[in-house]
Amino acid sequence: MDRETGRPGTGLRTDPRTPSARVARTPRPRLPQGVPGAPPPPAARRPRRRGLRLSAAVGVGLLLAGGGIVAVDRLGQDRAATPLTPAGRALAAAEAGRPAALADLEALIGERRQRVRREPADRGSWAVLGAALAERAARSGAPGAYTEAERALQRSLAQGGTPDVRALTGLAVLAAARQDWAGAVRWGEAARDRAPGRAAAYRVLLEAYTGTGDAKGADRALERLRKVRPGPVAEVAAAWVHRERGWREDAEATVYDAAARAATPAERAAALSRAGDLAWERGEAETALARYEGALRAEPEHDGAAAGRARALAGLGRSEEALTAWARARAAAPRPGYAVESGELLLALGRSGEAADHFALARHQAAALARDGVRQEQVLGRLEADHGDPAEAVRLMADEHRRHPGPAASGALGWALHKAGRSAEALPRLRAAVKDGPNTAQPAYHLGMAHLVLGERGAARRQLTRALRLAPEFSPLHAERARRELAALGEPAWGPPPA
Repeated sequence: MDRETGRPGTGLRTDPRTPSARVARTPRPRLPQGVPGAPPPPAARRPRRRGLRLSAAVGVGLLLAGGGIVAVDRLGQDRAATPLTPAGRALAAAEAGRPAALADLEALIGERRQRVRREPADRGSWAVLGAALAERAARSGAPGAYTEAERALQRSLAQGGTPDVRALTGLAVLAAARQDWAGAVRWGEAARDRAPGRAAAYRVLLEAYTGTGDAKGADRALERLRKVRPGPVAEVAAAWVHRERGWREDAEATVYDAAARAATPAERAAALSRAGDLAWERGEAETALARYEGALRAEPEHDGAAAGRARALAGLGRSEEALTAWARARAAAPRPGYAVESGELLLALGRSGEAADHFALARHQAAALARDGVRQEQVLGRLEADHGDPAEAVRLMADEHRRHPGPAASGALGWALHKAGRSAEALPRLRAAVKDGPNTAQPAYHLGMAHLVLGERGAARRQLTRALRLAPEFSPLHAERARRELAALGEPAWGPPPA
């Protein structure tokens, strides 16, 4: 692997195509029986009604970019039908494995709540409600939302009979949102086995396998996702797999193609936000800002894009705008990591009192999410390592690394060990994070700082230079520290040693 260009070297690729290759367009779906234009069941007369009768399941796969559906009449001619309701759009998106607009998701939740009040034994409605609540919890990060989703999903399973695949998928999504990767694999595989042709199970399995460090499982899930639902959703997922493996050029080509081919605003927002992340990680703050702002135009409630916009503004030196953007991100989703990052920006500006308030907010939010079953070792480990008790950070990250070993957890544990004064012990873990993780600035910075403490000046200079070359403003706090340390190290001695 060429770590500077991101091109893969030897070894198997997730997708052997060149970055410019196009993904095959989704084939025209076969119309199920009961829709005008579809073949009638055996020994049944063709319905005389020419109007469209659409059930929730029938509408799936017929959703178009304009939010409507298309039926085929007896002559085989396409004709536009009445647009779906917001709840119908959300249901169709979920069934097709696509992200739904948050407003549509709220409409679906409201509609299914009314239905289960009228019909409390309706297993399917409980499954749809729970799955919608699980997606909202994953995207909003609101405490309490996770428990509500779990109750609805378990209510569906408690009705008996064959488990509804939507309930199984919803439980997988919920487990992934709680960072319970083993649970996400278990429920995701159950959903996959129940309905191998549904895209939603492969989307969550791809994330879950990545979380458990199962690269082969992630490859299989991505391959199946591309087969059952080729298009922007699969390509956004593929781009992040490429990114995790350091294949930066492939990741960028794939995600830009996904953004260009997105069929809905929610799909476009997801692709553009990922494109912004990739641009930010390669040090292109202006490009990243444009991508994040495009994502927010498509979906104003997209918290990931709002957070990315805040980082890009800070990197461009527009600090007050960045603080306002961080407030927007925290309002969209009360994730403790956002409070940590905005606190670090305040600390870099010399506003330590306000920064302390943000760090306290992060701890409060993490505690609330932990009560809702959402694991918080990663964010709390980072907070304690840099702004609290490094020994507590070591404890937290050692537990996380035992549960989910991988480059991210290895690097976080290594940084906690370094901050706790155990740099020699940290070094192998920090090296593994640089070698096996994505080609980004922060792992290189962490490794460089450990080398510096150990007196390994040449290695420290190489890693700190690498971090700043990858992304000159990777952190408002740590990028400046890297520049100061490099200046203190000075230039290497190029001449022969003294006699």
